[in-house]
Amino acid sequence: MTVFTLAHLSDPHLPPMPVATLRELAGKRILGYLNWTKNRHVIHRRDVLDTLMADLRAHRPDHIAVTGDLVNLALEQEFAPARQWIERVGPPDRVSVIPGNHDRYVRDTAERFAETFPDYMSGDDRSNAVVFPFLRRRGPVVLIGVSTAVPTAPLRATGWLGEAQRAALEAQLASLAGDPAFRVLLIHHPLRSKARHKRLTDSAELQALLARHGVDLVLHGHDHVHSTIFIDGPRGPIPVVGVPSASAGPDGHRPPAAYNLFSIARDGERWRCDHTIRGFGEAPGITQLSAVRLTPEG
Repeated sequence: MTVFTLAHLSDPHLPPMPVATLRELAGKRILGYLNWTKNRHVIHRRDVLDTLMADLRAHRPDHIAVTGDLVNLALEQEFAPARQWIERVGPPDRVSVIPGNHDRYVRDTAERFAETFPDYMSGDDRSNAVVFPFLRRRGPVVLIGVSTAVPTAPLRATGWLGEAQRAALEAQLASLAGDPAFRVLLIHHPLRSKARHKRLTDSAELQALLARHGVDLVLHGHDHVHSTIFIDGPRGPIPVVGVPSASAGPDGHRPPAAYNLFSIARDGERWRCDHTIRGFGEAPGITQLSAVRLTPEG
């Protein structure tokens, strides 16, 4: 039985924060900058991220999915270091990236993320052109990337797909109806959120779409916690899995850094998907935190 291993991490919020001018911090960025200097610079640590990535690389996944928030305030100076970091994670054919709300934090630099990572977000049928949703086929797995990242007002971190992107996603999933591939949807915002200021505003429409057409797995970030829920699909429940920030040190409020590993294999007429979480826990260093089977037995 051939097993395909997919790694998932999110929200590295790459430290350190570059020096910014007062002009760059005008508007929404000033609140984000104050939050960084007061709180987030202690939470998001490069040594934590580097340790996590060393463990991930040691497991030699076939592909890596990064579900957004590589940068913090979408400052111009953040994008070149982010590009250098993702190149160390892996080449574009082994790594898929989607943007998070921090990657498109303000309108002035909203397009810089796509300009910086076109080869990590382009579909198989396009040459470095970033069009969402993108589709990338890797072995038995089809990765479908959508963008929920939109510049928002201060104190808001909501996301949305929009009617055009949902229509394109529906057409894409309909075209895969007879395809035996294991379909993975990459999205930054969770499909359910208790915080209205951080929610996916058209989540109900997306969930209805997935109930009609289905995928096999949904991966997200954004809320910096371990999360596994199940939503309705046409052939049974669809697992929706989130992950803590990949650079989060232990602060007593949010889970420390972790990543997901999914072992995907064909088991007769069905897919089998085993989910392992590795990250920082009570023991020193990176350990296995849990291991479960996401797909039903039999």
